[in-house]
Amino acid sequence: MGREFLDLVDTREAHSIIRSLFQEIYHPPKVEKINLNYAYGRVLAQDVKSPIDLPPFNRASRDGYALKAEDTFHASEDNPSILKCIEVIEAGAIPQKKVRRGYCSRISTGAPIPEGADAIVMIEYTEEEDDNILIYRSAYPGQHIAPRGSDMPKNEIIAKKNSILSPEKIGAISAAGISKVPVIAKPKIGILSTGNELIEPSNHWTPGKIFDSNSHSLAAAVKNCGCEPKILGIVKDDYTEVYKTIQESIQECDILITSGGTSAGAGDVLREVIEDIGEVIIHGISIKPGKPTIIGKIDDKLVFGLPGFPVSALIIFDVFLRPYLMELSGKPQMEHRTIELPLARRLHSSRGRIHYALVKIENNKVYPILKDSGAITSLADADGYIKVPKNVEILEEGSNVKVSPFSQ
Repeated sequence: MGREFLDLVDTREAHSIIRSLFQEIYHPPKVEKINLNYAYGRVLAQDVKSPIDLPPFNRASRDGYALKAEDTFHASEDNPSILKCIEVIEAGAIPQKKVRRGYCSRISTGAPIPEGADAIVMIEYTEEEDDNILIYRSAYPGQHIAPRGSDMPKNEIIAKKNSILSPEKIGAISAAGISKVPVIAKPKIGILSTGNELIEPSNHWTPGKIFDSNSHSLAAAVKNCGCEPKILGIVKDDYTEVYKTIQESIQECDILITSGGTSAGAGDVLREVIEDIGEVIIHGISIKPGKPTIIGKIDDKLVFGLPGFPVSALIIFDVFLRPYLMELSGKPQMEHRTIELPLARRLHSSRGRIHYALVKIENNKVYPILKDSGAITSLADADGYIKVPKNVEILEEGSNVKVSPFSQ
């Protein structure tokens, strides 16, 4: 015989409990060092400082001639300065000769400035004539020279803690010679589906069975939060099998998400298993859909038992897990984006519970999707959902509603 729900908690209390559990168990987040090759999109766990001056030497910022500026002070088209070239310095080479009055060195962009030179005249304003270099434009000290440390001095912060590693940040970090960076470790989220009726998606359907969709939709949602999903497969509604699978699965992940087996029916054993292995903290939230949600703790890790209906599972994930998983993975907490538009037709709700209703947007109007939470096609049609307060039974046509997209 099925067991009754524990006392229902309202959504505010549920959030308060979940927030406290995450703070108690998962903070501070784990840190790992990874190679820059794998760093794109990851979140820095610490400030990254440059171990060297950038550039690490005085370098040329133009192709031209390195010289003493005073040798060119009166140079013009009609009266060029005439210098002798003593060396050619390519990028990556080390200058071998000192530049003295009356001499210069041919230099490429990025090459080190030779001793004695204090300016560069661009190649466009020069001409070779026999063994001489004619300089047609005057230069000033420091012209076209990037001094050592002018881009970034040693110990300056290149990328700040909690910033997301973008291509430009990765480029700047690698320019400082850094090959590994400390990032927030991606939380590993196990995903387990329960139900005698479930089979893996394939080209072969078996009568009486349905393909498991929750594992894949939840895995995508977990990735969107910056976490690493691990699909653990399907387990039947059998106490021994569920017990064994959860006991093994909890060792492989930081958080375990299950779908199905949470209500008070005879075949729903999840609550009993969690109680016997660990602790049930919440069983039942005053929300529609998703009332039979279970939140428990096993081996100091959280277990979220989501309802089996696809709509219920995804809405409960979006409302009660997404914000905390994003925080845990270091993703910046953006304000939950909503779109405010008029309702295209009247919507009836259930008084006494907050109702999250799937909707689609067409022609700048919001259309409620009037299918039950087991209809997978309702998710395919949905652009997001609206939140109906628990004391509201009817939303009239034309009233403005706020749509929350699933993907923020």
